[in-house]
Amino acid sequence: MTRAIVMAYSEVGVRCLQVLLGRGVEIPLVFTHTDDPGESQWFGSVKALAERHRLRVVTPDDPNTPEWIAEARAAAPDFLFSFYYRYMLSAAWLHIAPRGALNMHGSLLPKYRGRAAVHWAILNGESETGASLHYMLEKPDAGALVDQISVPIGENDTALDVSVRVAEAAAAVLKRSLPRLIAGTAEARTLDLAQGSYFGRRRPEDGRIDWRKGARAVHDLVRAVAPPFPGAFTDVNGCRLAILETRMDTVPVRYAARAPCLYSIGGSWFADCVDGRRLRILQMEIDQHLIGPNAVPPALSNQPVALS
Repeated sequence: MTRAIVMAYSEVGVRCLQVLLGRGVEIPLVFTHTDDPGESQWFGSVKALAERHRLRVVTPDDPNTPEWIAEARAAAPDFLFSFYYRYMLSAAWLHIAPRGALNMHGSLLPKYRGRAAVHWAILNGESETGASLHYMLEKPDAGALVDQISVPIGENDTALDVSVRVAEAAAAVLKRSLPRLIAGTAEARTLDLAQGSYFGRRRPEDGRIDWRKGARAVHDLVRAVAPPFPGAFTDVNGCRLAILETRMDTVPVRYAARAPCLYSIGGSWFADCVDGRRLRILQMEIDQHLIGPNAVPPALSNQPVALS
């Protein structure tokens, strides 16, 4: 029977662990993370899934200690799989499983190596991303590619929409590739890293809107960080204004000379942008209070409010 140690988290982790269990892979040890109470849990629980199947599941703050590496080596796995596990693994981990250490990454490698791949792809206005299964090297997301599946990104899709599709694609990639990996017939091609780029992690502060950019760039930021992620925001008259959902508007700007600016017409909110295009704002909050139809908070007004 094929044995694998699994390191997994988030929805990709849940769905890929389900694929391994469905294929009858023996899993002596699962590494995952303790959920952060400050993070929106839009995804399933790897820990709960592992416990339902009576697997040994651990949540160490550091998997790279000699003790954990020794225990993993003693488990004699054929494969090591990493599915959205958030800690970097030391070089020692890459040599524990004689048949390979493989990672599932949420992009079409070699594009968008690194952190927050879905968010960066949306932020940059991409029309597709995907899930890629590849061998691990010490350099992140750089090992030979086994298989990948693309998923579309619509012009109004949020990071949540795309993340769910990527999780579905990840499970499909693993299900398609696993028989060949087990049989030893899986081919892999070297990635040309010059054809892609590496992106770092994103923080809540990165959701601040730069109104010097055009309407499309603002719209892409809004959907890249829309709830359940921290959200896009700007400061207006001393208040924090969160812009949670937008659409590109076909109507020309109303206050070109004052752009960028925010205003309300007939109960709907709009932002005129510096490139002469207008955004319709479908949902926003001020100081964490949702602004309903026809509501004009004191920090705003019926007149255009400057944005910066």
